[in-house]
Amino acid sequence: MTRKSKLTLGPESCKEHCAAEQCPSKEQDQVATIRSQLPEVVDRIVATCENRNCFEHVEAEPLPSRRRAVSILDSCREIIFPGYFGRQGIDRVNLRYRIGLEVSELFDLLAAEIANAIRHECTRHGHICQHCEESGQEKALLFIQQLPELRALLASDVHAAYQGDPAAAGYDEIIFSYPGLHAITIYRIAHALYRLEVPILPRIMTEHAHSITGIDIHPGARIGRSFFIDHGTGVVIGQTAVLGTRVKLYQGVTLGALAFRRDEAGQLERHTKRHPTLEDDVTVYAGSTILGGETVIGARSVIGGNIWLTHSVPPDTKVVLNPPELVYKRQPNGGQSSPEVAAADK
Repeated sequence: MTRKSKLTLGPESCKEHCAAEQCPSKEQDQVATIRSQLPEVVDRIVATCENRNCFEHVEAEPLPSRRRAVSILDSCREIIFPGYFGRQGIDRVNLRYRIGLEVSELFDLLAAEIANAIRHECTRHGHICQHCEESGQEKALLFIQQLPELRALLASDVHAAYQGDPAAAGYDEIIFSYPGLHAITIYRIAHALYRLEVPILPRIMTEHAHSITGIDIHPGARIGRSFFIDHGTGVVIGQTAVLGTRVKLYQGVTLGALAFRRDEAGQLERHTKRHPTLEDDVTVYAGSTILGGETVIGARSVIGGNIWLTHSVPPDTKVVLNPPELVYKRQPNGGQSSPEVAAADK
């Protein structure tokens, strides 16, 4: 049995080959020519780093990492809902060891990221950061000391979801799969850090939740126990919103600002109450928008779907739209309109 020899091209055959199809050597030359233009582009990009109209973070202290912020959230979820996420096979014998290991890892990661956030804030305002590492560890400890209360708070949210959604098959389904609970969990973690005056990191966390669930809750919002967001996509809750206990929101609800006030210098006023207050047991149905810092929705009130509301509502009030005027047209031929009928309907 003879082995087939590898085809080789002589000079004349190579010319014929290159004439018929793309020659490998010519293709490599073209790629090299294209790549040779990259250094000029790099020079232009570097030049824009000297332009104050563009943004760069060169020769500065490290920022908190979005990837590490997500790792912190994952670690918190493992502690808050042990056995559901991350490490499996937890039992009563190894529970203390597993949680102790997770808490220790969380403390180290969180302390470093808080220190980065504080250091960046000092640099941004031209201050000398003297105790960033110590502050990071102190605030990380203060946060971890709140984890038992966070577990109880989120347990009330799980119960609220089960009581508020007849489609829920059980608590496990809610914890595993409900985007509303996922967004609320991240918000509760971020809000605890926000109250500790940790910069940047809480907003990174809630914007991560926004990107994966479509639910946008500012970490500064104040939200009571037993909070339930049904379906969730498109829900927006602003920074200064205040929600009481047992509040229920459906998809597409906005709790926003009516107008942005400016100071004498024309700058936005950032420390005024701009978003509404919802008292205990309020329900807001899909697509409704409630605006304004002075707007208060009284306890036990129900706001129907697609409502635009910019003034307060007293307790025990139902706000609904008048039914729209619907037009019904009977279609002949089993719904298959002839060209003549279609033209007559226009």
